[in-house]
Amino acid sequence: MKKTALIIGGNSGLGLATAHKLAKEGFNLCIVYRDRKSNAIKNEAYFDEMRSHGVNVDTFNKDALKEENINEMLSKLSDKSISVLVHSIAKGSLKPLVSSSRVLGMDDLEITIHAMGTNWWQWVRACIANNIFAKNVSNIAFTSEGNQKVWESYGAVSAAKATLESLMRQMAVELAPLGVKSNCVQAGVTQTASFDMIPDSEKLAELAKKRNPFLRLTQPEDVANAVYLLTLPESNWINGNVIKVDGGESLR
Repeated sequence: MKKTALIIGGNSGLGLATAHKLAKEGFNLCIVYRDRKSNAIKNEAYFDEMRSHGVNVDTFNKDALKEENINEMLSKLSDKSISVLVHSIAKGSLKPLVSSSRVLGMDDLEITIHAMGTNWWQWVRACIANNIFAKNVSNIAFTSEGNQKVWESYGAVSAAKATLESLMRQMAVELAPLGVKSNCVQAGVTQTASFDMIPDSEKLAELAKKRNPFLRLTQPEDVANAVYLLTLPESNWINGNVIKVDGGESLR
């Protein structure tokens, strides 16, 4: 019997790469994403490629941050048994704390922390309430090196990642009796659409290449492979960790 993965933010970046990998490995998928109708053809091509592996792919183009949407989508998945939950939303403000023009406001901070931090727990809580988790669950979200380092205009995202990791540790302990293992994957610098929005991202990418022992950037597929490893039975004792997938980049 095929396992089912729920991917929040599965049409781009790390979420998309993870969806492709899990489909290739035989997982049925439930993908939640938010995109313009003008991108429908592109997204359907992604989803059809996943289906070519003989798996079911249910998709929802909805705002994953709204409580009512979460409950509506999960009600449509009531016949599923979710073995893997991957949270991959990349939505937030990239503004400096102090500036003569664009400055980080409280609304910016709150929206970013929710989208890239507390929304993960919102989804997990709803899955528990709707009783759609399997007996053994891999619960995964993505963090970054910006959780500890200062990057230009990254303050709100850094705060969100710190929140994400705090929630991961708490879930790792409190949800263990429910069979839920929670971990964060810290990818090295990866040139996704969200990374390209960071000020001076090209300079960050070049620096990352020089720092990396393998002299290349992390690829989305590198990260997707690590997520897949966390879905295997052999990973059952990995819980409450920030797992670096960066080729050793963070060592320098």
